Amino acid sequence: MTNRPFRAVLLAAGAGALVLAGPTVPQSAAGAQGTVSTISAADKAQGAKAHPQLLAEFGGGVTGPQATYVEGVGKTIAFQSGLGNARSDFTVTLLNSPVNNAFAIPGGYVYVTRQLVALMNNEAELAGVLGHEVGHVAARHSQKRESAATRNSILGVLGSVLAGAVLGNSALGQLGQKIFSTGSQLLTLRYSRGQETEADSLGVTYLKRAGYDPRAMGTVLRSLAAQTALDAQLTGTADKVPEWASTHPDPASRVSNALALAGANARGMTNRDTFLTRVDGITYGDDPKQGVVDGRKFIHPGFRMSFQAPQGFYLVNGTRSVSISGQSGKGELATAPYSGNLDAYVRAVFAGLSDQQRIAPDEVRTTTVNGIPAAYGMTRANTSEGARDIIVFAYAWGPNQAFHFTTISSAGQANAFDPMFSSMRRITIGEAGAVRARRLMVVTVKKGDTLQSLARRMAYDDRPLDRFLVLNGLASTSQPVPGSRVKLIVY
Repeated sequence: MTNRPFRAVLLAAGAGALVLAGPTVPQSAAGAQGTVSTISAADKAQGAKAHPQLLAEFGGGVTGPQATYVEGVGKTIAFQSGLGNARSDFTVTLLNSPVNNAFAIPGGYVYVTRQLVALMNNEAELAGVLGHEVGHVAARHSQKRESAATRNSILGVLGSVLAGAVLGNSALGQLGQKIFSTGSQLLTLRYSRGQETEADSLGVTYLKRAGYDPRAMGTVLRSLAAQTALDAQLTGTADKVPEWASTHPDPASRVSNALALAGANARGMTNRDTFLTRVDGITYGDDPKQGVVDGRKFIHPGFRMSFQAPQGFYLVNGTRSVSISGQSGKGELATAPYSGNLDAYVRAVFAGLSDQQRIAPDEVRTTTVNGIPAAYGMTRANTSEGARDIIVFAYAWGPNQAFHFTTISSAGQANAFDPMFSSMRRITIGEAGAVRARRLMVVTVKKGDTLQSLARRMAYDDRPLDRFLVLNGLASTSQPVPGSRVKLIVY
């Protein structure tokens, strides 16, 4: 299949390997006295095995000068951990992913998404984020939480959209585990409060060793907190407590703690101008090759597909599916093996929702949606949260290709998804060609520019000023200084 929007990669073997036989902790990296150990041969082998799977899971690696720059900064800061004897012991990858994420795995492999890089405002912040992730590896945090490891957490995902929140602890939670949460958190792997604080501390230590301004650890955490808050407001989830909040320090305390660790008189390089020059032009948001979310609409030019979420719902284009979330239910759009029989396809999707109990539709009905052959089934299941209606609605996209929605809602509320099911359509060649990617553009502030005039140049109709302020780490009372440089998101 080409132009896949959902990079379904089976990582069970790789994930299991990642939590075993991690590197010996270089005690000096953790702030204690002792000898510094290098990455073991076993770590390198495990990392090398997982690396291509992770690349596939997160949209592949970006190539070109931007990736080369990030790689250089990453190797410099990773070397400060003492895990390697040389910068060449580390593999640093800029991922083609529209989510704010960074993580590292044993074996010297460090990853950061282009979306998170775009949120940063100087090189020291980039080094701080990567240092934080290397710190998790140096402190053996994944080994210490091995018994609780899951495939999602190994990939740096903060939790499923459906599992627990809607399905409780029932076997139906597997449906939720297919949908990734893509919030703007640096907090990967569901580490404990103490482990996150320790990784922040190690990040500050590495910044100091490399000659960077250690305050960057605090400022990038502040930007992440601001982006998280803005994302919650944009999606209407600002009044909900995210799952990670129960185990992670609140953003304000992490920022203040990181700044305190840096010291009131901290100094060091930030390389802001170099950073802005080197990241100028980086893709921002969804890559059209993977499908694009625009408000409540999803469009995939490669598959010439489009659908719209119901009013009150929002979309997230995840690594394996497009998730749909709202007050009255949740769901996903995904794909599965298709033999040409839609009835069998729908039943197979139901059967795959749980390996602990049989889930099957009451019946499967056929229909057409905007000229597309379709089939759907529904059942009501009892969960720890009460009765829930589950629907699988599938579309035959070609002789060997089908897509399907899986939705779950409180009993009697399944019709909330009817407008979405009926909105699925094939787009024209012209519509597909009109889909454009957003990119980051660095501009120089001119005399007379204001926050409002700069924000009007952003490629967004909703909250352009707030987006501009968060992107640049600015307050609403800030005054643009002529001759300074700021970031915009443009087409």
